[in-house]
Amino acid sequence: MTTDTRTPVIIQADKSVPARYAESVSDAQTNLHVHADAYSTEGFWDKVSKVAKKAGKTVLNPAFRMYFAAQDSDTPIWARTTIYGALGYFISPIDALPDFTPLLGYTDDLTLMAGAVAIVAAHIKQEHAERADKVLKRWFD
Repeated sequence: MTTDTRTPVIIQADKSVPARYAESVSDAQTNLHVHADAYSTEGFWDKVSKVAKKAGKTVLNPAFRMYFAAQDSDTPIWARTTIYGALGYFISPIDALPDFTPLLGYTDDLTLMAGAVAIVAAHIKQEHAERADKVLKRWFD
């Protein structure tokens, strides 16, 4: 018997979302629904372990920072929604640009993650960045 390790998806109104980000958060929530089945903690670690060398630090750095921020109970639900949508897209086998495309394979993943990081930047703490850097150092150095 297998256990479902997907992170529960909870979408609710969050009054802490700044008005200027409301549309982006709404878009991210829509993105989450599209990619929610693709996101799981197990799926995330499976994907990054398989593609680490090919994707490189540039792609994995924002992924790890967001991953650790999403695990933090201080991160508001709207920010976690944005993060899980971006990470769900990253681990999904369906991409705008397939990951195996030479030179461009992770461009769409990186672009989406950069947008998500910009939206949730205030919730990516120094400790999240340090944990991400520690994992990257262990894998690449």
